[in-house]
Amino acid sequence: MGKKMKIPVSVIIMTKNEERNIEKCLRSVDQFDEVFVIDSNSDDATCEIANRMGAKVVNFSWDGQYPKKKQWCLENLSFTHDWVLYVDADEEVGKDSAEEMRHALEINQGDSGYFVGFDYIFLGRKLNYGHRVYKLVLFKRSKGCFLDYDDLSVKNMWEVEGHYQPQVEGKVGLLQNRMAHNDHDNLFHFYEKLNKYSDWEADLRMQGALRHDKQAVISSRRRALQWVGDHVPFRGFAMFVYAYILKRGFLDGRPGFYYALSLGIYHSLINMKSYEIKNSGHSK
Repeated sequence: MGKKMKIPVSVIIMTKNEERNIEKCLRSVDQFDEVFVIDSNSDDATCEIANRMGAKVVNFSWDGQYPKKKQWCLENLSFTHDWVLYVDADEEVGKDSAEEMRHALEINQGDSGYFVGFDYIFLGRKLNYGHRVYKLVLFKRSKGCFLDYDDLSVKNMWEVEGHYQPQVEGKVGLLQNRMAHNDHDNLFHFYEKLNKYSDWEADLRMQGALRHDKQAVISSRRRALQWVGDHVPFRGFAMFVYAYILKRGFLDGRPGFYYALSLGIYHSLINMKSYEIKNSGHSK
C-alpha cells in the first residue's frame, strides 16, 4: 500500500511562549496537510521549534480591537483548504481522532462542522470521568466565524476569543474520538487562566451577552451549565457535585477530586465577580 495522503485540513495553532507544549502539539498534527502556528510575539523558543518542524509561522500583534486572534486567522491567513481545525498548543490530536476526522470529511453529507470531546490530563493523570469539555474545533471556514461579544473593555482582557463556540451555518456533528488536553504548565498558571476567564464570563453575564442565542451552535451541555449559572445560588458547589458525584469524578482518585474542586472554584469566582460588578455599579 502507498503512503496515505495528508488530511485536507488547515490546522491553526495559536501560541505565546509555548516552548514547553508546541513540539508535542505539532507532532500530533503531522497527518494534516497544512499547519499554521500563529504566534503573539513569543520571547522563548516557540517560533524556532515551529519553524524547525515545518509549520507555517505567522506573527500576530493584537491592536486591542476586533477581530481577535481566532477570527483574524479566518480573515487573513492564506489557506489551502476550506476545512480548518483549531488546536491549542497544550492540546494533541490522537491518531484515532485524526483518522475519524479524515473519514468524516470523506463521507460528509452536508455537515459544516464537528464538536470534539477532550480527555484532560490533570496532575499527571488522564481523567476518565467527571466533567468533559466539548469544543467545535473542526469546521468549514466558509461557513463559520467567531462573533464579537462587546468585551474589549472587560478587565484583564486578552487577544483571544473567550469560552464560546464559533457560529457555524449548517448542520454540526459530534466526533466520537477525543483530543487530549495536556498542559505542561503548573497549577499557578492553571489558576491564572481560571482567574482571567472568570473575569470575562462574569462581565459578559452581567451584560446579558451570554444569555441570548447569539451563537448558531451551542451544545446542550453548555445550555445546562448556563441554566445552572442563572438559577442555582450556590453555583460553585453545584458544579463540584455535578463533576465529582454525578459524573463520577471520584473514580479518578485525588486528581479527580482536585479537578472537580477547581471547577467549583471557577464557577464560584464567576458568581463572586458578578456580585462585585453588580454592587460596584461598573464592570471595568
